[in-house]
Amino acid sequence: MMTTVIGVSFKRAGKMYYFDPKGMELHIGQQVIVETARGMECGDVVTEVKEVEEEEVVQPLKSVIRVATDDDRRRIAVNSKKEIEAFEIGQARIAHHQLEMKLVDVEYTFDVSKIIFYFTANGRIDFRELVKDLASIFKTRIELRQIGVRDEAKMIGGLGSCGRPICCRTFLGDFQPVSIKMAKEQNLLLNPTKISGLCGRLMCCLKYEQSNYDEVYHRVPRVGKEVVTPDGRGVVTEIAVIREKIKVRVTVKDGVTEYREYDFDEVQLAPKEVAAPAGETEAPAANEGEAPAQAQNPEQEARKDERPARPPRPPRPKGGDRPPKREGEAASGADKPHSTRPQHPPRPKGRQQNADKPAGGQQGGGKSGGNRRSNRPPRREGENPGAARQTEVRPEPAKED
Repeated sequence: MMTTVIGVSFKRAGKMYYFDPKGMELHIGQQVIVETARGMECGDVVTEVKEVEEEEVVQPLKSVIRVATDDDRRRIAVNSKKEIEAFEIGQARIAHHQLEMKLVDVEYTFDVSKIIFYFTANGRIDFRELVKDLASIFKTRIELRQIGVRDEAKMIGGLGSCGRPICCRTFLGDFQPVSIKMAKEQNLLLNPTKISGLCGRLMCCLKYEQSNYDEVYHRVPRVGKEVVTPDGRGVVTEIAVIREKIKVRVTVKDGVTEYREYDFDEVQLAPKEVAAPAGETEAPAANEGEAPAQAQNPEQEARKDERPARPPRPPRPKGGDRPPKREGEAASGADKPHSTRPQHPPRPKGRQQNADKPAGGQQGGGKSGGNRRSNRPPRREGENPGAARQTEVRPEPAKED
């Protein structure tokens, strides 16, 4: 559903609001008296009467009361003089209360029902006593509104680094988000004094050309990519978006590296080399006079395919199926037919168990035969255990005939 509206702005390069024209014929530049949430206000018409979608209108839609008359303009002039006086009084009262805040601007409403004091501060300010003091002086409603540094620059104005009035004071209605990434993509010096405006933030004009840079970077290869040029393959080193040139490092026929510029249409991204599948590798080329490799002979490959398959190996017998070894018998080579290493006789255990000693001997403390100390021979009285270990003689392994 369409709604008939007209755009009105209350400040120079300020935000636009929609109002119901009530059938009046209005044109751009005229001053009108409208009804707002703050009361009656005088604004400038910035758009012609038009129809917009109902979703774009903030409900309830206020209406235009009348076109500004000469009496309305005289009242606006009187309010402007009062704003200068209120600004000086506000600064004096802020200094009296010793508040860390900076007064930026003072605004009277059209019907003088409210005075708005705009200020900046680093943090939250307790200005309750200040509001009471100002209300007792002006005998009307007082509103203190904290703003940012960008809004401060928009209210005060000034000249930018380009020598022209700053954009936010001239024509920018809303502040656009600006990031340091934009300055990098536009190849600007990352010097805060070069890319910052009067407000100390990044300049709003970085947003103007960013859409063009995004379009170009989606169309041409980025810096560091390998490309194909009329002079061969090369690597991109620089992109001049405004001149529509791209600088490439190429190697000429003599092996000399040069930096050359091309148009965007003359450079294409180099295709990626397709890697060979796993398991398929190219055989090295044979030198002259060298016999070809055996793997490349089809007759030998056919012979390999005709060979009978090897019969399966019989299963090994389990430990219980093997014949028991005689005591003292060493493992011979016949037991391990697949072993090619020389067999060595096994070493006897360092401590022989005492079969005659009953379970739970003198040192077992009455415990079961599972105790390791129960199988050791009893220690003689006064015997040094360390000396016994040194004089212990191990039996020699049995030798086969």
